[in-house]
Amino acid sequence: MTNEIKIRKATAADAQAIFDIRIAAINGQCTGHYPAHDLEVWTTWNWSQPFVQMIADKAYVATVGDKVVASGMVDLGSGQVDAVFVHPSQMRRGIGRMMMAYLEHLAIGAGLAQLKLDATLNAVPFYRSLGFVGDTVSSYCSSSGVSLACIPMIKRLPASQ
Repeated sequence: MTNEIKIRKATAADAQAIFDIRIAAINGQCTGHYPAHDLEVWTTWNWSQPFVQMIADKAYVATVGDKVVASGMVDLGSGQVDAVFVHPSQMRRGIGRMMMAYLEHLAIGAGLAQLKLDATLNAVPFYRSLGFVGDTVSSYCSSSGVSLACIPMIKRLPASQ
């Protein structure tokens, strides 16, 4: 098995791996930033066919060999970035940065002027390091129904070449 990191379009078959990475990343990185009850609600919902369709439509995955280790989504109509998660065992390898660079490349190619996202409190420094700005605390309502503090952030993009 190779240690090479690749990013590709996600398929419906990736939904379980993406869901598992999401749960592991939330439990591994958000503890201490959010109340335990909120984390429990955020991570215990059951995904459904609309989740699988959203993965097939908008998600990308990073792989090491044949194993999915990270996810990210971008809506190329609105510039909304979502669900950027790296499995805790793969953190500090630059995979999150690679995923964000890939999503940004897609957005520039689609002619978008900016990307926007709702950063979890623990992820704000990461997004700032990538050029995103924003300081105002807001509320994000997750698909599991829990409302979480977040920081809406934007990044202006260069014009497509």
